[in-house]
This record gives sequence, structure tokens and C-alpha cells, in this order.
Amino acid sequence: MEIRDVNTIVTAPEGINLVVVKVETNEPDLYGLGCATFTQRPLPVRSAVQNYLKPLLEGRDPRRIEEIWQMAKVSSYWRNGPVLNNALSGVDMALWDIKGKLSGEPLYQLLGGKCREAAPAYRHADGADPGQVEESARRLMEQGYRYVRCQLGGYGGNFRGKETKEDFGPPEGALSGAYYDPSVYARSVPDLFEHLRDKLGFEVELLHDVHERLDPIEALRLAKELEPYRLFFLEDPLAPEEVGWFQRFRQATTTPLAMGELFNNPVEWKELISKRLIDFIRVHISQIGGITPAQKLAHLCENFGVRTAWHGPGDVSPVGHAANLHLDLASPNFGVQEWPGMSDELRAVFPGAPQVKEGYIYPNEEPGLGIDIDEEEAKKFPPQEELPQWTEARKPDGSPARP
Repeated sequence: MEIRDVNTIVTAPEGINLVVVKVETNEPDLYGLGCATFTQRPLPVRSAVQNYLKPLLEGRDPRRIEEIWQMAKVSSYWRNGPVLNNALSGVDMALWDIKGKLSGEPLYQLLGGKCREAAPAYRHADGADPGQVEESARRLMEQGYRYVRCQLGGYGGNFRGKETKEDFGPPEGALSGAYYDPSVYARSVPDLFEHLRDKLGFEVELLHDVHERLDPIEALRLAKELEPYRLFFLEDPLAPEEVGWFQRFRQATTTPLAMGELFNNPVEWKELISKRLIDFIRVHISQIGGITPAQKLAHLCENFGVRTAWHGPGDVSPVGHAANLHLDLASPNFGVQEWPGMSDELRAVFPGAPQVKEGYIYPNEEPGLGIDIDEEEAKKFPPQEELPQWTEARKPDGSPARP
């Protein structure tokens, strides 16, 4: 058996660029799919797959996943960047998909078998004021969700509907971008959760995403102020460049901490895990190179009491969501799974995508990842050329800020 061809498909059924790698073999109709989605840079990922990984892989045995991963990881010499890691992930997931299809088993069986029947999911509730967030959360709770991430006006930006530089009145000549006020945001969050706990009680698990929007000392202050409201976790309170602050967080607050959606390099998470400085690892699986490193990361976390909460927003393809789910089912230290919901258009492009019932995500029990792609349907949704404005984040004076 050998790899015959490798192709990359870029599609945007919901207006978000999704990148999927298709690895074909010389066995009739035997192929695998993998997620390589780097929404803000899809074309460099496609180039990395087509121009560099494809020539490297053609003719090789697709069953030798570990060997191929190790070889491809260092084939560029420089590594651990988001473009190359996503390209590698697309191939890696596709090879695991092929191996599952060869065995006739769902992928979770190859990862050790089920630890649970389904994965509890959390959804996103937001609004312009606490009452609107409450209403959004109640709608999700009525659908069976026991975990809800609550945001007031998004991720610190667009606070109370303020979306342009005119709303904040920055100095004349300030550039366009997604403006937000860190101080206003930080003061608003404890008030939000005081309202939510008063109205919703403590039976629902509430989460919040800082999205790296605050300076470290302000993020620590926020974590302490949120302690009375017993968050399930506070997500990405710091930028990756500031992880040295987590030692102070652990000493100063009991709010559970989740971190990692921007991580690319193992050096970024090793100390956080080995020193028990975080409670949940939040990496974007395609960003670190696929299922092969993600399973090893889950095992590392298990040894130090850290749970998994893989990144699962709309800029993960349904193929990536399926990979998340199979890891969730097989990992004893799984915590919770982010879930964005899926439109009819997205499910038409990706038949076999996981289903949600009463707040739990279920696999379809088909071999491999259990998901396919309708390439003709995918062509109806060409990739978007405009960059998302929210990555051009600015403070009220117009200065650039981390999104």
C-alpha cells in the first residue's frame, strides 16, 4: 500500500476559510481526510502541502504514521510554526482516518477505546448587556447544554455594540480596526457573572474567554474577582508571550485556568503542565500538528492532573471537530469540548459530521474519522479573500493590541 496523491481543498460554507487535506492511496476508494485550517493564512498552508509535503509523501506507506509525522515535522529544518504545523496536521489526521478505515473501526478504538459514550460540549452565549447574555444562555440550557461560555459584547472588543473607532473617539487620523477598552471590559465581567449566578443559579457551569485582551496584572485581578461565581474555567487569560505569569496566578487565585489555543511549540506548554499551573489545555489540534502530537499531549496532561478542552470554534473544519471528538472519547482526562454548532450548508459539504443531542457530541460509529467531503458542494463556497477585522485590534487611543 502506498500514498498515490495528496490534495488540498479550501472552502468557506459559513464565510470562514476551512482547509482540508485529502490523502489518496493506491487502494480503490481508500483515502483519508485531515483538517489543516489556518483561517487567516489558508493559502500558505495549501502551498506547504502541495509544494513540499506531497512530493515527500507520494509512494510512502500511509500506515507508518509515526515515522511520517517525525520525518515531515523536520523536513523544513525550521518547525513549530502555524503554517507548517497545519499542513502537517492535515496529512496526519488523514493517515489516522485511513488506518481507521483499514481496521473497519471508528478512530477512537485505535486510540484505546471509549472512556465515555459522548463528549459534553459548551456553546457561546453573548449579548450587549447582562440580560441579553442571560437570555442567550437560557436558550442553550433549554437545548440541554450544561456548560455555557458567557461573553458581554464578544471577546473584550465591540463592548456594548461599539464597533468602530468613531465609537471610542480616538485621536484624529487613527486607523480602522476592532476597537475596545480593556478597562471597561475588565470592570464589566464580574458584574456580568454576578447577574448570571443570581438569575441562573449554580447548577449550570459557566465559562469566560479573556482572549488575551488584558495586561497580565489586570487578568490576575479579574481572575480573583471572579472567584465567588465559581467559573468552570477562565480561558486564555494571558497571551502566549506572558506564560511566565502563571506561577503568580496559581498562587493568587482559585479560578480554574484554561490556556493554549495559540500554542504551536511544545516548549509553550510543557512547564505549564509539569508545574500544574493550568487546569485545562486548550490547544488547536491542527495548530500543533494533528492527532499524533495531541494524543501524546493528552497523556502528558493526564500525569499532572490537567484536563483537555481542545479548541473547537467555527474556524475548525468538521473534519477537525471529528478528530477532537475521537480524542475526547478515548481520553480519561477529558474535560469539556467547545462546539460552534453547524449550519445545513456546512453539513452538506461535510456529510457524516458529528451530531449533538442534549448538549453531548456523538460520533456516527463509521470507520476512521467517520466524515467525508463533497468536493462539488465545497466548490460552491470559495475561500474568502478579506482578512477578519477582529485580528486588527486597537485600544481607544488607536494603538495596536493583541486580539
